[in-house]
Order: sequence, then C-alpha cells, then structure tokens
Amino acid sequence: MEEKKAFRIGKFNIVDLIVVVLILAVAIFGAARLLNRGGSIEVPTVDITYVVRVQNVATELYENSKENLPSPLMASGARLSGQIESVEMTPYLVLGPDGEWYEDPDHVNLYFTCTATVPREDVMTTKVGEQEVRIGKTDYIMKSETVEFQNGTVVDVHWG
Repeated sequence: MEEKKAFRIGKFNIVDLIVVVLILAVAIFGAARLLNRGGSIEVPTVDITYVVRVQNVATELYENSKENLPSPLMASGARLSGQIESVEMTPYLVLGPDGEWYEDPDHVNLYFTCTATVPREDVMTTKVGEQEVRIGKTDYIMKSETVEFQNGTVVDVHWG
C-alpha cells in the first residue's frame, strides 16, 4: 500500500501552516482586545492649591523667581498637571550674639503658591508627580521650568 505524502511547503506541511496561521490570528485578536479595552477610563480629579515655604534663600532669588512665574511644575524632566502661581517674601531672622533676633539682609524666606489637578482617591493621599503634598512635609522639592528649590515645607493645602 502506498502512503500519500502530505503537500509540503519547505519543511512545513499544510497542517503545520494552518496551525501557525491560527496561533497568529488568536495572538492578534488578544492583543487588539487588550489595547482597545473599554476606551478611555475617566479618573475623578480634584483641584488643589498649596503653599511651600523655602527658608534661608539668597535675597536676589526672590526677584528672579518672581519674574519667571507662573511656571509649570516639573518632575524628572516632565511637566506635571500644575504650576507655581506666585511667590511671596518674608524676612529671614537670625539669632544675634546678644540673644536677640535680627533680620538677615542677605537672606529671605520664600512662600510659593502652587495649583495642581490630582486624582481623587478613596483615601486622600494627595500627590503632585511622585511627591506627597500635606501640611508639614519638610522635604518638598519645588521645581518648575525656571525655578528649583530643595527642602521646602508645605505650610498650607486647600482641596477643591
């Protein structure tokens, strides 16, 4: 008895080719479902306004900062959904040798007012970029396209 040989294309026969085509079709269908799943998901957001104090800053940086505001907030080289709106200045006080407090003519405290739109969550953990914004946070990095200060303290936050 003579066996019929399957039709061969190169090293594959027709059955192997059909199996490969079916596997590719399933993979493409699965990838399309994952990429088009439900369209866009709308995440509820809340607008916040917060104030960051930066102490012991060279006096000339106040005017330089003020000239460049408002300025979009940034982190890791990317713009965030917020901006530094304004800056205020107060005197920086130093303790003199006589035990009295005196204004330092070369340094000031800066108060930056920022606004941002952040996701609203069940537990309110307000983050702008990767930094938490809560009253008393002492290591806040104030950064925009034109301004950057380290070790700021968040002194006020308003939601909504």
